Amino acid sequence: MLLLVVPLVLFALITWQVLADGPLLGLDERLSDALVHPDRPSELLSDLGNVTVAVPVLALALAMTAWRLRATGVDRWWLPPAAGAAAMVLVPVLVVPLKAWTDRPGTPAVPPATGYFPSGHTATAMVAYGTATLLLLPLLGSPAVRRVLVALCALLVLGASYGLVRRGYHWPLDVAGSWCLGAMLLTGVALVSRSSRRTSAGTPRRRSGPS
Repeated sequence: MLLLVVPLVLFALITWQVLADGPLLGLDERLSDALVHPDRPSELLSDLGNVTVAVPVLALALAMTAWRLRATGVDRWWLPPAAGAAAMVLVPVLVVPLKAWTDRPGTPAVPPATGYFPSGHTATAMVAYGTATLLLLPLLGSPAVRRVLVALCALLVLGASYGLVRRGYHWPLDVAGSWCLGAMLLTGVALVSRSSRRTSAGTPRRRSGPS
């Protein structure tokens, strides 16, 4: 519950500050001014949050997870991949109305427009790469490989987040809000996946012959 409550409270706080033009926005703008420097590396890093980049990675992880779980005879093998796919679908379902509601203007580095909070690219990167990592971790036997996978996921998410701020596509609070939103969705994926593994472990297998 703590993994759900903490990001929810933080997201509510950030959203309130955006809507009320609170003091956090002043700090947010100063931080953005210090970080923004549009260049080619920041553009490439921000592309890690594109749907065309992140979603195929998730799709591959979903397919691998479903194949491995079904091949090993896990009951309800389809549940973890379905939870991962549902989390990805929820990203635009949640982000698009929030953008319209908060109606936050963009940074001076982008053309005048509104609807920048929360960052859809950050949420896409966090949910896609995070879900892929959560689903693949139980399938990996080597602790070293698991650590590498977690580190790679963190680098991809942080790289996309930094690129979006550095390029000026988003304010830092836009990115922080999406971290909170992504954390809640990933917690849901983790809980469903854990529940599926526990159910499978506790279900006796049917014998094919006399003992």
